[in-house]
Amino acid sequence: MAASAAVLWGINGAVSKTILSTGLSSERLAQLRSLGAAVGLAAVVAVIAPRRLRLTRRELPYLLVFGIAGLAFVQWFYFQAIDRLAIGIALLIEYLAPLLVALWARFVYHDHVRRRLWVALGLALAGLALIVDVFGGGESVSTAGVGFALAGAVAYALYVLLAEHVVGGRDAVSLLAYGFAFASVFWAILAPWWTFPGGALTKTTSLGGHLHTVHLPVWALALWMIVLGTMIPFFLLVNALRHISATRAGIVAMLEPVVGALVGWAWLSESLDGIQLLGAAVVLVAIGLAQTAR
Repeated sequence: MAASAAVLWGINGAVSKTILSTGLSSERLAQLRSLGAAVGLAAVVAVIAPRRLRLTRRELPYLLVFGIAGLAFVQWFYFQAIDRLAIGIALLIEYLAPLLVALWARFVYHDHVRRRLWVALGLALAGLALIVDVFGGGESVSTAGVGFALAGAVAYALYVLLAEHVVGGRDAVSLLAYGFAFASVFWAILAPWWTFPGGALTKTTSLGGHLHTVHLPVWALALWMIVLGTMIPFFLLVNALRHISATRAGIVAMLEPVVGALVGWAWLSESLDGIQLLGAAVVLVAIGLAQTAR
């Protein structure tokens, strides 16, 4: 489930990039994504098991932090980071999150973390560095950008740890419905809905790259982003936490940049050289090693 979520997120990167090329801002796209996922997930729960929407006082603080500091802040800090850094560098820093989860498990929960898991983390980060060509850009690094990217890593780690904590007493769908609902409230305060450029969704755009001859309405791409790029993969990852630890789930999620790089090459005609392919192979080895650390 965690691997499937990472694959869907990797594909969603190209979908989101195509939407952003139409002029819709990153903040508005995140706002649309959060509200669409909240409405869709809440509708599913309301039809299948409406009792699961009941909320207790004890859960409220966790769900508030999960939705705002987890789901909303991961996107917010990432957007701030890529505004100041190359996307590859920001992505690499944000994927320090699995290491933070492992450190939390070891020193706060006092869990036994096997040595091979630390090796897997090191290999995964090294592979990501090769994929994003972190040393090949030759660009100056913004201190503020690095700070935002590190904050994004902390938010991502917090999201996974909170999900692992809450999922024991609440199903994944209602958990995410509340999480995205609180994230939507955050975005609505930051950017009121009455200022949303609704006309941007009615445009038709080319898919670009090798699919430049194919044109789709922006709303169709947005629907893909909400359902296949948000609702389903988040459900899969949260549900996976019932079966594997947050540390292992975080390492498996590192498949996302691997898939993203391959989709970018196959769809958007982005370059993919031998070093990047080597990095993808290293990440896959790291994930396989992590799966043996039961």
